[in-house]
Amino acid sequence: MKKTNVRWVICALLFVATTVNYMDRQVLSLTWKDFIAPEFHWSDSNYGNIAAIFSIVYAIANLFSGRFIDWMGTKKGYLFAIGIWSAGACLHALCGVATEWTLDLGTTGEMLKATGATASIIATTSVYFFIAARVILGIGESGNFPAAIKVTAEYFPKKDRAFATSIFNAGSTVGALIAPLTIPALASYFKSIGWGNGWEMAFILIGALGFIWMGFWVFLYDKPEKNPRVNEAELAYINQDEVEQETKSDAGHSEGKMAFSKVIKLPQTWAIFLAKLVTDGVWWFFLFWTPAYLSDVYGLSSDNPTAMLLIFVLYAITMLSIYGGKLPTIIMDKTGLNSYEARLKAMLLFAVIPLLALFAQPLGTYSYWLPIVIIGLAGAAHQSWSANLFSVASDLFPKGLIGTITGINGLAGGISSFAINKFSGNLFDYSAETNMQFMGFEGKPAGYFIIFCICSVAYILGWLCLKILVPRYKPVKC
Repeated sequence: MKKTNVRWVICALLFVATTVNYMDRQVLSLTWKDFIAPEFHWSDSNYGNIAAIFSIVYAIANLFSGRFIDWMGTKKGYLFAIGIWSAGACLHALCGVATEWTLDLGTTGEMLKATGATASIIATTSVYFFIAARVILGIGESGNFPAAIKVTAEYFPKKDRAFATSIFNAGSTVGALIAPLTIPALASYFKSIGWGNGWEMAFILIGALGFIWMGFWVFLYDKPEKNPRVNEAELAYINQDEVEQETKSDAGHSEGKMAFSKVIKLPQTWAIFLAKLVTDGVWWFFLFWTPAYLSDVYGLSSDNPTAMLLIFVLYAITMLSIYGGKLPTIIMDKTGLNSYEARLKAMLLFAVIPLLALFAQPLGTYSYWLPIVIIGLAGAAHQSWSANLFSVASDLFPKGLIGTITGINGLAGGISSFAINKFSGNLFDYSAETNMQFMGFEGKPAGYFIIFCICSVAYILGWLCLKILVPRYKPVKC
């Protein structure tokens, strides 16, 4: 019997959800500098605080969302997650109106013309409203990866999981790729026809995509053994790991459960947590600050065609990460190593590539294309690293704990993002105010160079965390 390929349809749904997820979080980064900041008088620190608080809420919510997905199940849990984050995305559009009402301002023009203390009050008030919307967005988005990784474990054997993960995780790249081509253009268009300042409709239209996805999820998804579209041949392929485990008298491992208090004491848990903690902020920095980098260093606004092309090329390069998910399988086939050890070998390569970021700022003095290409390569390495790090969870933990471990993984990533966004916003304001100097650069370019140096070495540290804490394949048994 020829096996069906429903698992790849499900993988495609995960890809689309992740694409929408990243588009929703990109709307703010692509509109704040040129559309929102002039209206609300934001500084880099204001934006950095919003991004940082979103990150820490996302981090804390991940700790609970993983357990929630394990308890609720992937079908209902995913629906809850995307429904909440889509609502949060749309709510951003009301922040301007809420600020006007709260401060009793008659028109948007009054906010634009404000100076001194009034401008400061407008900035502070608007930041609180955007933080509220970002909190809802972060709570919902925290469910995406725990649900997606759990679905991948349900629909793919171990040898295919990193590849499947790299495919759906590429949605973060595609979302970041589509966003600069659409969001600034949407904001500019609606501003030109008088629909607010344009950015409001960008949030609403992108946020609404999640509600459309929910309809497809309800119709197409169910667990493999219950999905009428999955035939016996595909089900046998999906469950091949369980058959092997039963042969080795290790039945029952795949659906294990464990108290959370025990999970957090395991070296496997801390290996994944620390590897994520020291690396995830790099991607979030590139995601949230690249449009501002082009504006601050090269004077290219987010709706400038050159800036849109640069960001498009950057994320097009990161699409190379799809092959990063395939590399461990190739290593396994050629060497006979187990999935964890093959993954470590592949991840060492992905840890070395970001060292190129050391040269991004110096080479940028010759052409803005050079740092964009370097950031793109570092981004591709990150996504390859991230896909394999997610799969490490399914290598080391039974299916019944994957949502929990992915949630812990997300907690580490959120803390990492909080730290780098908070630090970056303050650093860029400080470097501009003091004309700070670093390695031959002055002002904000010096600040960006410091962050690039931090990003370049992060993955070597992350790899060492995995290698030291879990030097050999040692799966958790319940």
